[in-house]
Amino acid sequence: MIEIAGKPLQTIPSHGLSQAERAILTSLLESNATYRYQSVDELSFEVALRLHTVEASIAMFHSGASFESFQQSYCNPRFWQRMPNGAFQLKPSVRPSDAINDIFLNGRAYGFECATAIIILFYKAVLDSIDRPSFDRLFQGLYLYSWEHDEDLQLVTRKGTDYCIGDCVYFNNPDFAPYNSVWRGENAIKLDRDLYFGHGIGIQPSAEIIRILNEQRIPGSQTSAYLLDQVTRLNFKLVRTFSATGYTPRTGLLDAIVVEMGERIHFY
Repeated sequence: MIEIAGKPLQTIPSHGLSQAERAILTSLLESNATYRYQSVDELSFEVALRLHTVEASIAMFHSGASFESFQQSYCNPRFWQRMPNGAFQLKPSVRPSDAINDIFLNGRAYGFECATAIIILFYKAVLDSIDRPSFDRLFQGLYLYSWEHDEDLQLVTRKGTDYCIGDCVYFNNPDFAPYNSVWRGENAIKLDRDLYFGHGIGIQPSAEIIRILNEQRIPGSQTSAYLLDQVTRLNFKLVRTFSATGYTPRTGLLDAIVVEMGERIHFY
C-alpha cells in the first residue's frame, strides 16, 4: 500500500511509465506493508533509486565479475588495494565514483562474494541517483568487505515478507556442507515478481536459487533452503538529501496527473 500526504494511492498512471517503473510501483502498491511519502517527488525518487538498483544488478551480472571467497578475492589494483582479509580499500588518489564504476566496466578484474556484491550494488545505485561530486564527497575512503559499509550508506534490515523490487533478500541454507561454507545462503536483489540476482548464482527465479543451494547441503539432508522472512533496503529518504546540487532522477511519475478523490489519490 502507498500513502501520499496521508492519503492512500488507488491507481498508478496508465501512461508515461516505463515497464520497470510500473513494476516497481505495483510491487509497492500490492505490498502487505504501508509505504508513506510526503509528496509525489519523494515517491518518484524511491522508484528511481530502486530502478537503479535493478539496473546495477543486471550490469553486474553482465560485467564478468567472478564469485570468490574472501580468501580468493581480487580487484583492480589501479583503484583498490586488496587487504589481507580479502577486503578492498579505495586508494587515496582515486575518486570513489571512478572506483565503483570500474567494477562494472572492468568486471573481469574483480572477484568477491555475495554480501560484498550487494553493498557494491547499493553504492552504484546511489551513485546513479545523485550527482557525482556529492557521491565522492560522501564516500571517501571506501572499504568493501562483506556487509561493512560507509556510515552514510544507511541500510534498513527488518523481519517481514514485504519484498519489493530493488530490495535485498536472503535465501538461507541451514544444512550447508561445512566444507563449502560460501553456500550457507545467498544474498539477492529482487528484480521482478519472482526473479532475483545473486552474485555467483545469476538471475534466477526463487525455486532455482533454492534448488542450487540444496545441491550444496550436507549429504542426506532433508532440510531445504528457503527465502528468509527478512528484507534489507536503502534508507531512501536519506539518500534523497545527498545531492548538494539538487539533482534528482526523473521517472514517469513526475509527468502524471494527480487527482484527489475524497480520501484517495489517483494517477492519470
